[in-house]
Amino acid sequence: MKHFEVIANLRTDLGKKATKKIRKEGNIPCVIYGKNDVMHFSTAQSAVRKLIYTPAVMFADINIDGKVKSATIKDIQFHPVSDEILHIDFYEVNEKDPIKINIPIVVEGNSPGVKAGGKLSLNNRRISVKGIMENIPDNFTINISKLNIGDSIKIKDLKSDTLEFTDPKSNIVIMVATARVVTEEETEAEAEGEEAEGEDDAEKKDDETAE
Repeated sequence: MKHFEVIANLRTDLGKKATKKIRKEGNIPCVIYGKNDVMHFSTAQSAVRKLIYTPAVMFADINIDGKVKSATIKDIQFHPVSDEILHIDFYEVNEKDPIKINIPIVVEGNSPGVKAGGKLSLNNRRISVKGIMENIPDNFTINISKLNIGDSIKIKDLKSDTLEFTDPKSNIVIMVATARVVTEEETEAEAEGEEAEGEDDAEKKDDETAE
C-alpha cells in the first residue's frame, strides 16, 4: 500500500482559542492515537488534501517536528456548509501488529453469465481486511470469469495467504442476477403504477358522481 507523508507540528496548547487560531491560519487540528499515548498536532489543509481526496487507500507517515509515525485515518470531521476539514483522528500503525482496514475491490475477467444477458451486481466497492502493514495491498482483485447467471461470490469464497477477511462470511460481494428477475421487478413496478392510476381515475369519477 502507498505511503503519504504529512508534515505536522506538535500542539501543546489544546484550548478553544488555540484551536480557532489553527483553523483561521488554514491548518487542521489533529490527534493520533497510539498504543500507549495520544499526540495532538496540526497540519496544513494542503498537506492532507491528496491523502483525503483520493479513491486509493494510503498510510499516512506523519512527520511531527521530525518524529515520524505511520498511521491510518480513523475519522474526519467536515464543516456542514463549506466542507472544510475541521479535525482528523488517526490511528498509529505498528509494522509488526495486524491492522484492520477497508480496501477497494477490483473486478477482472469476463463473466459467462453477463454475456448470456445477466446483470453483474457489486454489492460493496470495499472489503474489510486484517493483516500487517507490509501485506496490505492497494486493492483486492476478484476474478468473475467463472460466474454464470445466478452465481455469486461471498466473503467465505475469497482467498489470501496474508490477509484475513473480517466481514461476515455470508456477505455476497459480487453476483450475476438473472435478466428475468430484473424484468419481473420492472413489470411489477409498472403494474403497480398503472393500478394506482386506475384507482385515482375511479376516485375522480366517484367525486364527479357525488357532485
